[in-house]
Amino acid sequence: MADYRKMWEDLGMDVEMHDQLCAVLPQAFGDVYLSQENRPEGMDYYNMVVADIHGIRPAELIEHQEKGGKVFGTFCVYVPDEIVFAADAIATGLCGGSQFWVPGGEKVLPTNTCPLIKASVGARLDRTCPFFRIADMYVGETTCDGKKKAWEILGEDVPVYVMNLPQMKRAKDVQTWAEEIADFKNKVEEFTGNQVTAEKLAKSIKLINSKRKALERLYHTRKQDVVPISGRDALLISQIAFYDDPARFTQMTNALCDELEQRVENGVSVVPAGTKRIMLTGTPLAIPNWKLHNIIETSGGVVVCEEMCTGTRYFENLVDETKETVDDQIQALAERYMKINCACFTPNEGRIDDILRLAKEYKVDGIVDVNLKFCNLYDTEGYFVERALKEAGIPVLSIETDYTDSDAQQLRTRVSAFIEMLNH
Repeated sequence: MADYRKMWEDLGMDVEMHDQLCAVLPQAFGDVYLSQENRPEGMDYYNMVVADIHGIRPAELIEHQEKGGKVFGTFCVYVPDEIVFAADAIATGLCGGSQFWVPGGEKVLPTNTCPLIKASVGARLDRTCPFFRIADMYVGETTCDGKKKAWEILGEDVPVYVMNLPQMKRAKDVQTWAEEIADFKNKVEEFTGNQVTAEKLAKSIKLINSKRKALERLYHTRKQDVVPISGRDALLISQIAFYDDPARFTQMTNALCDELEQRVENGVSVVPAGTKRIMLTGTPLAIPNWKLHNIIETSGGVVVCEEMCTGTRYFENLVDETKETVDDQIQALAERYMKINCACFTPNEGRIDDILRLAKEYKVDGIVDVNLKFCNLYDTEGYFVERALKEAGIPVLSIETDYTDSDAQQLRTRVSAFIEMLNH
């Protein structure tokens, strides 16, 4: 591991506090990931990315800035990365998946705010996340009320641009979203000093579509009766997709898929035949939130799919690559992004349809509906999810949790009982 201490100091990070995070992450990663048997060799790349998650990519982003480029920090799968890359800038995910950052967020946010928002704000305010220190601008959206207020707090010391996501999916809402993307393009052009041309946008649409195709290919291997990769590893790859250089990520993920497809052909599974296939649905699991996958996969189940933003919602549906004018490309972007079925929409039958479709495609035995504490949107929508699954005869376990380990034993008991029930 290279020494990035000087870089962190130059970024104005609280290096001593950050050291505490760096001290616990390798142990947690080792316990959850490196303890697995028969892992695909291609996972070595992702192990390396996590080992230096606050080093390698941040150093690349800084190098980009030193050459005059801009970095945009994004929080949500609705923000169209294509626009950012078309302006010769870089979009990156931000920190928000660890209990380590929550107390910092609680200094300014109500305790009954979801841990994802508290962790993000805490990571910024406590100066323990390099991505938050590096980003020249944060791009928020209006997917939930907690986030809307968090943007105002974060906007006090870094420029924040907020995209207003419509909350319904009528034709006029898709048009409204196209206008929002056009406004975002204008802002990005002004901020970077670079014009988003049809040629550049076509190129970045292909770039991000290629990343989606690689993830789709990865998930396709998980549909097979032979399970060539654990849910933990697949989750890790999805989480890294938000940070890594898109072209490199696509290349490495396709290389891994070559190996996984070969494993399927050779009958090499990471779990014994008959292991119960579990799908997760609900709120996103930001890195390093691996708790639930780890509990399920060390309690006799295997996770084969995630209907989440760190899952199918991130990569399903491609942007139409045939459009030749910026206006038409923006329309194509709007249409693709409005197909994402987040619980912020009303009505949101599309998500129920997705869950039922995915359950069939991935041949799942049961579904775990996971809700991060205080996320009212997904918690309330759980009522419709459970009802639809019961009507379809698919067993479901609803779980509410946060980033602490205080409920790990109780969750393990409930998950074990659920898997035991599926076995009978």
